[in-house]
Amino acid sequence: MREKGRSREELFSFLARRRGEDLEYGRILSSMCTRPHPVAVEAEAMFAGTNLGDPGLFPGTAGIERLLIESLGDLLHHPGACGYATSGGTESNIQVLRMARGLAGVQDPNVVVPESAHFSFEKACDLLSIEIRPVPLDRNFRMDAEAAEEQVDRNTTCLVGIAGTTEYGMVDPIRILSDIAVDRGVFFHVDAAFGGLVVPFLEEPIPFDFALPGVCSISVDPHKMGMSPIPAGALLVRDEGMLSPLSVATPYLTVKKEYTLTGTRPGGPVAGAFAVLEFLGREGMRSIVQGCMANTARLIAGLETFGLERAVTPDVNVATFTCDRTPPGWQISRTRKGHLRIVCMPHVSRDQVEAFISAMGEIHA
Repeated sequence: MREKGRSREELFSFLARRRGEDLEYGRILSSMCTRPHPVAVEAEAMFAGTNLGDPGLFPGTAGIERLLIESLGDLLHHPGACGYATSGGTESNIQVLRMARGLAGVQDPNVVVPESAHFSFEKACDLLSIEIRPVPLDRNFRMDAEAAEEQVDRNTTCLVGIAGTTEYGMVDPIRILSDIAVDRGVFFHVDAAFGGLVVPFLEEPIPFDFALPGVCSISVDPHKMGMSPIPAGALLVRDEGMLSPLSVATPYLTVKKEYTLTGTRPGGPVAGAFAVLEFLGREGMRSIVQGCMANTARLIAGLETFGLERAVTPDVNVATFTCDRTPPGWQISRTRKGHLRIVCMPHVSRDQVEAFISAMGEIHA
């Protein structure tokens, strides 16, 4: 730390140079995050400095958090859902496994997840000393439900399904997994960090939410398709009593108990997430999702004209291909199986899709 501070002009000149070193979203085709919506940016600035970790000091901000959970619960067919705003899917998944372990009360807990599960489950199981049981995928990169049921035993504290897998954009057979959870009496969590704000707005939505009786909890990340500032996630549970294993005494705060993982929690991103959903409504979100899906379909059709086969037909706006070459200047990623992976987020325009198709055509001519 400097002895004497910098001038404002010098400081922001330095910051601008560093910001200029970051990649621009215009050529990023690999990220599940996107530019925040302008109303989200404005709302975040309005609530800068608010702390949801001490809600009695910021009752207005805490009220917005409740409205965000209520809005997401309504979208996911359970207006009475409870929960809180998290920093994103990783925190949500850690909390779910804590919660499920506490509710089950078994000696040697295990969790059954698909091989496509986000790496946050590995972190969570390591932190919580829970055995992780990966389940193979079928030929369409969805969790094999029959194999999943075979892995469930009396020590299984949680069964996990994914709605919008990170690598291939697939929705697991959530309806079947819900039935398994009910039959076996096991806690069932749906990781919809990405798909939670995509699937409800598809022309033919895939069942994945609280409308299915076995679904106990859902994680959704507004900082992905919800176009909110980072970080903004949400953890929703069917019943408030499910949160009891997470409760901890907070005697010196304005509330005496809380069930969050982090203590200090920024209110700005929560306000931003709520603002986007209120501003766009279902109609606006539907338009954005349909545009992303149309771009995904165009990308697949365009690349297939060059003989590049899709790895699978995705359920959401993620496209994957059998391809070992990519044009310079574009930021893409690859799955663990080596497939080229592109996410058609709101910042990816039709012009950018056409430009990428053209660039791919030049190197695969």
